[in-house]
Order: sequence, then structure tokens, then C-alpha cells
Amino acid sequence: MTQDTLIEQNMVISLTTKMNKILKFAKVFILVDLCLIIFGMIFYTPTWVLNTQVAFIGSLFVTLASFLSYKKNVQNRLSNFETSTANLKVEDRDKIDEIDDPFDLYSEDEELTPSKIKEIIKEEKSKIKRNSFKNTLFSATGFISIYRVVGYLALIIGFFALNNSKTLLPFPFLIGLAIVPISVLISKFTLKLEEDR
Repeated sequence: MTQDTLIEQNMVISLTTKMNKILKFAKVFILVDLCLIIFGMIFYTPTWVLNTQVAFIGSLFVTLASFLSYKKNVQNRLSNFETSTANLKVEDRDKIDEIDDPFDLYSEDEELTPSKIKEIIKEEKSKIKRNSFKNTLFSATGFISIYRVVGYLALIIGFFALNNSKTLLPFPFLIGLAIVPISVLISKFTLKLEEDR
């Protein structure tokens, strides 16, 4: 009973910590974007600001879409891993034995013949082939997810909308695309400084 309570408290603390990090990232994104808007309004035209904002919003959609698709990919892999480990038989071996001898080749209970060793090797090779295909499949689902397609579609539509209305300025558009990576670097740097304190 108390262990369940401790686990719940730990999960709440972990969720709160993650939310705080996400909020810090969001604050930096907004701050960098506001600085760019103010800079653009003072020194450039509203068209310049429009180009930076269209690119910023498009790149933000792509970043969020990538995050969501990879988060979903990791959750799917974890659920598959949990079900596969639940199906494995429980043995009386400790962790060190499992690491040193994962296939129980040196057990005293059973003597391995050369044919049995060849069979184990074939089985492991087939697992590697299946796992490489499975990893490719899981990676492809993260790469070609509906979230990312929508994010890139929003970015492309914004680009063509600016281009068709003859208001596309390439340099401000590239600056707007750079806001997200620059904000991530600033956020990581400030979070690292806070953790070091």
C-alpha cells in the first residue's frame, strides 16, 4: 500500500518536473519570438515580420509534430517490450548470470552439443534480421506520421502563400525557421546552468 503511494508521488513529481521543463522551453520560444517581432517592427517592415512569423509557426508545428510522433513511437516500443518480457519464462538466475551468459550456455544442468550451439546461433541470426526489419518499420512510422506530414504541410502552405502574394522575403523566412533551433539551444543551456547550481 505504501509502495503504491510512493510510486504515485514519484510519478506526480516526475510529471511536474517535465511540465516545468516544457514551460521553460515555451517561455524561451515566446521570448525569442517577441524579441524578433520587436526588432522587425522597429528596423524593418511588417512584411519582414510576417515572413518570420509564418516560418516560425511552421517550424514550430514541425517540431511539435516530430515530438509527438516520436513520443508515440517510444510508447509503442515500450508497450511491445513489456508484453514480450511478460511472455518470457522466469528463471532462478540472477542478473549477473543473465548478463554474463544470456543463453545459459555454461549451465551445469544441460550439456550443449555442437548441433545445439549451431541451432542457437541460427536462432539469434534470425532474431537480428527480424529485429532490424522491425526497427526499420518502427522508425518509419515515427518518420512518416500524420503529425509530421501536417506540420510540413503547414510550413509549405505558408511558404507558397507568401510566395503567391509576392511578399516572400527569403532572409526573414530563414530567420523565422531558425527561431526554434536557437530557442532549443538557449533553453538547454539555461536548464543546464540551473541543474549545475
